[in-house]
Amino acid sequence: MRTISSFIYCRLLGWKLVGQFPEVSKCVVIVAPHTSWVDFLIGLLVRSIVGKKVHFIGKHTLFKPPFGWIFRRLGGTPIDRTKNHDTVASTVEIFKGREVFRLALSPEGTRKKVEKWRTGFYYIAKQAGVPVVMVALDFGKKRVLISAPVTPTDDKESDMEKFRDFYRGVVGKIPEYT
Repeated sequence: MRTISSFIYCRLLGWKLVGQFPEVSKCVVIVAPHTSWVDFLIGLLVRSIVGKKVHFIGKHTLFKPPFGWIFRRLGGTPIDRTKNHDTVASTVEIFKGREVFRLALSPEGTRKKVEKWRTGFYYIAKQAGVPVVMVALDFGKKRVLISAPVTPTDDKESDMEKFRDFYRGVVGKIPEYT
């Protein structure tokens, strides 16, 4: 499957992969900018090429029949995201219960343009004691950039600035949402 994914990604689509996915069994992977449903497809190709299982969380209702098995097969884990449930704490519990869990999240929390990133990914990484790996989907230059793992410190503002710096100049599929 890796060969087929690489052929599609590199030869047919003309994209490049910059960086290597780190050898970590647990991490939070922040993927940005997230501006289109196409991001998910590019992510699946890259995941296949790097040969690492990368997971995602989704609202629990997505995992019901008849299509729930597809989301699970793609690496999805159901989570109750209603108001009465603490999504960060629930996600940290998933990390604690698994030997391997690499969680991909969009720091924007939506495909639309946002002025400020959500910080749940930061608190999940901090409370689970796992690093953050940054992945940039640069449609402007047709490349995906992968960072080395970064361990969050106690200085959230400084950490967030480092994370945002990694994505400077990166253009999403829908540039006006970047």
